[in-house]
Amino acid sequence: MNKSARIEKAYGDIVLFGGTASPELAKKISDYLQTKLCGRDIILFPNDNLFVKLHSSVRGQDVYVIQTTSRPVHQNLMELLISLQTLRLDSAARVTAVVPYLCYSRSDKKDQPRVPITSRLVTDMIEIAGADRYMTLDPHAGQVQGFFSIPGDVLTASHIIVDYIKENLLEKLSNPVVMAVDLGFAKKARDYAAELDLPVAFIEKRRVANDSNAEALNIIGDVKDRDVIIVDDEVDTGGSTSQAIKIARENGARKIFLAFVHPIFSRNAAERLANLNVQEVITTDTVPIPPKAQALFNGNLTILSVAPMLGEVILRAHEGRSVGEMFDE
Repeated sequence: MNKSARIEKAYGDIVLFGGTASPELAKKISDYLQTKLCGRDIILFPNDNLFVKLHSSVRGQDVYVIQTTSRPVHQNLMELLISLQTLRLDSAARVTAVVPYLCYSRSDKKDQPRVPITSRLVTDMIEIAGADRYMTLDPHAGQVQGFFSIPGDVLTASHIIVDYIKENLLEKLSNPVVMAVDLGFAKKARDYAAELDLPVAFIEKRRVANDSNAEALNIIGDVKDRDVIIVDDEVDTGGSTSQAIKIARENGARKIFLAFVHPIFSRNAAERLANLNVQEVITTDTVPIPPKAQALFNGNLTILSVAPMLGEVILRAHEGRSVGEMFDE
């Protein structure tokens, strides 16, 4: 009996459950794997309590729960936790939490007195609820993966974004440069630049409060008479992105493109981005963007799906094959 057959016998078949936070992404993953999403009831009672019931047994199966934890954060997080416990109590052989966007990943350290490390709390809850493994994409702080005691796959959608830029934009750009919105994203911006074989620039800014406000100071690098690709892991309120675009233009940038993984789009962020007069906004479907928000961009919004990547990682995890081979690692 070969290794794949032994693993399949140990864990049973792939069973997929989709949460209510990202149903379209869950459907795309199931289409990739040619496996139907299993039935479940998820009911929100009038008192805001959640109830989860499976339509069929998962005893002895290899189960994957697909649930992003974007807004409403606490409802989506609790739905994930309750779903994990439901599957554990139904005797699933292995339960994997597939969380395209992991909430609270910004709260990764005690950077001032009397504050929590909430991301550690979230990872503990996912484990205690019943997850044997986890998968997530581009957490804001890389050390979040160290908070988990269970094995998992921390993936990046930068490969998807880089491939899109290479195939659709690179040859059309004039003297392009990659620019990070802040020094915290400098290393990842260098990775983008290396894959695209482009120079890199950085925005230096200083956080001045515990809210979303930040003061952008200056630019490190050369953007004059260049097309600029601004990269980040997520866009929340759009404040940092707006500042980066303003400084790039003040320093002589030509066309500006935005590329980021998680479209959180809090408050009026979608309208704010749509009014920035950039050439194209490139993001992914780790967080669903409502149709009304998409319409604001007048065709300048490109949403790349992470479903094929997540589907392939699920398949490889099920069969016991290397995930790193996907990225030549």
